[in-house]
Amino acid sequence: QMRLVESGGGLVQPGGSLRLSCAASGFTLDYYAIGWFRQAPGKDREGVSCISSSDGYTMYADSAKGRFTISIDNAKNTVYLQMTNLQPEDTAVYYCATSRFGLGWQMDEYDVWGQGTQVTVSS
Repeated sequence: QMRLVESGGGLVQPGGSLRLSCAASGFTLDYYAIGWFRQAPGKDREGVSCISSSDGYTMYADSAKGRFTISIDNAKNTVYLQMTNLQPEDTAVYYCATSRFGLGWQMDEYDVWGQGTQVTVSS
C-alpha cells in the first residue's frame, strides 16, 4: 500500500524553526514530484514547496522563499521541509503528496497524500 507519513510538526514561537519529514512506504519516490501543501483554518489548501526526485529541481511559493528549504533523501525515501523564521501566518496543517506530472501546484495531479502534521506558531 502506498503511504506517506508526515512528522515534525509542533508548537514553536515566532522566529523559530521546525523540520518536517515525509516518509514514503510501499513505493519509492523515484521519478515523482513531491509537494508540501498547507491548510490554515478557514482557508484553502495551498502549495508551499515541491521537489523533483529525479533531478532535484525545486519550487517555492512566495511565502516560503528565503525561509523554507525542501530536500530529499532518496536512500531514506523521505522528503524534508526545513522551515525557519516561522511566523503566526505559517500556522496550518502541513501535508505532503506525490505527483507523477512533475513540479507544480495543481492538487488534482497529486494522487498520494499524507495525513498531515500540525504546525502552530504562537508566543
